[in-house]
Amino acid sequence: MPENKTEKNRAAEIANTFEWLLTALILAFVFRAFVMEAFRIPTGSMADTLMGAHFRLRCSQCGYRYDHGFVPERYDYKQDTIPRGPVRAVLCRCPNCGHYQSVGGMMPIAGGDRILVLKCIYQFFQPKRWDVIVFKNPTEPRINFIKRLVALPGETVEIIDGDIYIDGQISRKPPKVQDELWMPVLDNDYQPVNPNEPSFNRHTWQQPFKNIGNSKWRLARDRPSLFMLDCHPEQMNTLVYDTSVGNDLRAAHAYDDVREYSHMPYCSDLMVRYYAYATGKDGHIGIGLSKYQTRYSARVNLEGEMVIEKTLKDKQITLARKSIKPNIYNKPTLVKFANVDHQLIFQVGDEELTYELGRGPNDAGPRRTETPPEVRIFGSGKLTLSHIAIFRDIQYTGSKFANNRQTGRAVEGNPLTLGEDEFFVLGDNSPNSEDGRWWGEPGEGNNSRFYRAGIVPRDYLVGKALFVYWPSCFKPFGKSSFVLVPNLGQQRFIYGGSSKRL
Repeated sequence: MPENKTEKNRAAEIANTFEWLLTALILAFVFRAFVMEAFRIPTGSMADTLMGAHFRLRCSQCGYRYDHGFVPERYDYKQDTIPRGPVRAVLCRCPNCGHYQSVGGMMPIAGGDRILVLKCIYQFFQPKRWDVIVFKNPTEPRINFIKRLVALPGETVEIIDGDIYIDGQISRKPPKVQDELWMPVLDNDYQPVNPNEPSFNRHTWQQPFKNIGNSKWRLARDRPSLFMLDCHPEQMNTLVYDTSVGNDLRAAHAYDDVREYSHMPYCSDLMVRYYAYATGKDGHIGIGLSKYQTRYSARVNLEGEMVIEKTLKDKQITLARKSIKPNIYNKPTLVKFANVDHQLIFQVGDEELTYELGRGPNDAGPRRTETPPEVRIFGSGKLTLSHIAIFRDIQYTGSKFANNRQTGRAVEGNPLTLGEDEFFVLGDNSPNSEDGRWWGEPGEGNNSRFYRAGIVPRDYLVGKALFVYWPSCFKPFGKSSFVLVPNLGQQRFIYGGSSKRL
């Protein structure tokens, strides 16, 4: 009798274990179907926010790390194929120093980012502009796409000079989204090891910041990434960024084919950042940016006055002014000036001064988009500048694949008005994104229903991209298909829209 009882207890335990396993399996399926699901990014249409398969590169000259997209069709692979072994790398250009990497080396392919998508959220909350969303491809509903949501039902959307306009007014990005979308033009901390090679934008490398006139800025002998100044506090000295020797200010993506670069439009939404250290008690420090032939400047003096100005017919006009507690003397202090989405933003340490240029397309002046923007740094007194960098904003382009002049949907002169339950999406890698601008066929629905071409219907929203939980990984065993070493440093949240009006 005791043996039978023991056997019954064991049988009950086994049955109980299977019951728990079955329950856990059911809960996992429910969780995956209705709460959260993992997706892999297949292409580079959202780069550099989210990566598809790509080459993971580090510039052999300046050491700057960047990524370049892998396109399977170029290697006679089927779409969405990742080779197990290394392949021959294509020509690419460092987004920092302009060095063209030689063709011929064999490199492994890094897989696309894997993300967590919060499903069914849009059953309870309305989608927000600038969310990164997953949805069913309207023309092939069995395939999931991922893009950035830029326009909502009932709105009229138009892309003008790279910016998004909603109902005729510019739409500004939330701060965390904007921080993610800044793209490097120059980080002066990264200096080439062999500047005499003729491979930097097809010439030898030169320091792209040049003195104007009698300006006395000089490079530190032991640290060529530092600019130093020692002059009278009232004698202003100016450096200008020379695009003929450095990377120009076009909306090129290091992720894309280098042959497209010369066809890209200029991007005049820029940000300059550096750290200023003053050893004298008097002087000024500032940054100048131009847009459509209008020059804007932001400066602060060591007495603690922040000023934003513009130059109009050689006359300086003060736009905004603010007094702060001086904090530059004998202390490295962050100085940052951005002209983005028709707003001037000047930051000194923790203090910020902003000026609104207006939300209309012409509020920043006549749109002369063929005029290249200009970047200047100026100052007086005894100063040292470090960590100098230039960034550009995302530029939503109006041409397909850069050199194609095909007019897209919602580009300037061809606005798109959305109906009820209609959404409009774009890829962050705008020059090479197959998105709502270019979908030529109507969307397919159930029961012989069709959706208007170029829109994402509410029925096809899957969820909101939330977190990159498994960035492109490292392969520890060469040609092995196992990718067991995650790139933990690239795990990150995916920022989206805000309920606040911006």
